[in-house]
Amino acid sequence: MQKERFQEITSAFSSKKVLVVGDLMLDTYLWGHTDRISPEAPVPVVQVNKIEHNPGGAANVALNLASLGCEVSVIGLIGSDPEGKILADQLDQRNIVCTNLVESDQRPTTVKSRIMAQNQQVVRADREVHTDLSEASNHALAESVKSTLDQVDAIVLEDYNKGVLNLNSIGTLIQMANDQGKPIYVDPKKANFNAYKNVRLFKPNLVEFRNAFGEMDSLEVSGFNLKNELNAEILMITRGADGVSLFDGSDYHHIPTKARRVHDVSGAGDTVIATFTLADLCGASPEESVALSNYAAGRVCEEAGVVPITLAMLNEMVEHHNSI
Repeated sequence: MQKERFQEITSAFSSKKVLVVGDLMLDTYLWGHTDRISPEAPVPVVQVNKIEHNPGGAANVALNLASLGCEVSVIGLIGSDPEGKILADQLDQRNIVCTNLVESDQRPTTVKSRIMAQNQQVVRADREVHTDLSEASNHALAESVKSTLDQVDAIVLEDYNKGVLNLNSIGTLIQMANDQGKPIYVDPKKANFNAYKNVRLFKPNLVEFRNAFGEMDSLEVSGFNLKNELNAEILMITRGADGVSLFDGSDYHHIPTKARRVHDVSGAGDTVIATFTLADLCGASPEESVALSNYAAGRVCEEAGVVPITLAMLNEMVEHHNSI
């Protein structure tokens, strides 16, 4: 992508307002070092010297959008617990509007705790409930979204299969957004694939896609079949090191990855949908939006842990690839 076109697209980022709805998580990092094995079991002893909390899951998509400069609201479920308060505080500190979160005393805030030693992940411990939300929580979620939709330009549905996006809530949210003419960008999980009809973008990864549809046809044939079945305007299948398959209208494109060196792929999918959504809203073509998403994902994979993309990081990647 030429520098002038990049600046034309990204100069409009700050004018957009996006709502992210989905499975919120708290990412907790315990940073330290290890130089010995435990006498209790054959595992390393990590001497922790720093603890960090970051927004994760759908909240990380919101964080990526905010880091790129747009105005972001997020709606999802947190528990009536200390971790829910920490997550809400983390969102607030990053200028992400979270005043309409649904709070439940029936299920905990989803927490993923990672123990890191010498910049490598040693172990991850998860605390979560992934059954569908109750009828009352589904209703509260819909009411929160209804009160916010008229204030935003688009909605991102971020499905981590933790129950916030379910067969009840998905149809309701899509109908509300379509009724108001708001484009819908979806990062799905296999369990709910067929529920996401009539959206702007549907973005599974290749593993999810193949798990859902097997190897019966070529990727191109299967992709168009899914796109037509869902009546999605754009289908984007992310393929890791093999880049992206893009289905736009009747056109098919394969776009290679833009990674320079890969340290940690955690959170890259969140970066992809955030960057694509914002570029698309700012007038980029689907191919241009994928190109920027590839740059963004390649850049965050160079970092240890889950790191959101910033406009400065994205600019650096574009300049690097224009110079080679």
